[in-house]
Amino acid sequence: MSRFALIKAVLGPIMRLMFRPQVEGVEHIPGDGPVILAGNHLTFIDSMILPLVSKRQVFFIGKDEYVTGKGFKGRLMAWFFTGVGMIPVDRDGASGGVAALMTGKRVLDEGRIFGIYPEGTRSPDGRLYRGRTGIARLTLMTGAPVVPFAMIGTDKLQPGGAGIPRPGKVTVRFGEAMEFSRYEGMDRDRYVLRAVTDSVMAEVMRLSGQEYVDMYATKAKAA
Repeated sequence: MSRFALIKAVLGPIMRLMFRPQVEGVEHIPGDGPVILAGNHLTFIDSMILPLVSKRQVFFIGKDEYVTGKGFKGRLMAWFFTGVGMIPVDRDGASGGVAALMTGKRVLDEGRIFGIYPEGTRSPDGRLYRGRTGIARLTLMTGAPVVPFAMIGTDKLQPGGAGIPRPGKVTVRFGEAMEFSRYEGMDRDRYVLRAVTDSVMAEVMRLSGQEYVDMYATKAKAA
């Protein structure tokens, strides 16, 4: 049994009891081949719930600090997050974005699922912010379809993204797969990248029901 299967078998029932996830549209995730899951990001536990509700393992980028902690708690966190599919990447500095993009490409080239939050960070106020174009570059570079998803209610269980989440009910809603083969070979055209990204974010907004803000979340946090 893989570590991912073990974690789902042991912790899955506990997490289902705590979060009572209602899953809609999971049939839109293809049963094989490369897939990009792109959705909103409300709080820390989003990355714990997404692997729980997907039948296939989801790989995603995470802060390297999640796997470098000391002591028993640090080792437990590292074991859990790498087990469910987190790939630690140092995203700080000029090369951070490139490292994340190439990691995503490698996962997709291997025919796996790559999860991404196009906003680039957690929403500071529950609204949906402008997506960064890395999602567009990934789908155009690899040809992988994009399945949009929405996390609904996770911010109510873990306000501010910190502390132990409280029990409650969350909804994870998946939309129909989106493909952008008509833009093949145009992964360096900034207008195309923006158009593709905005179309994905529009679908995430429809699924989540969030208010949309046409600015980057990082800028909103810095204000």
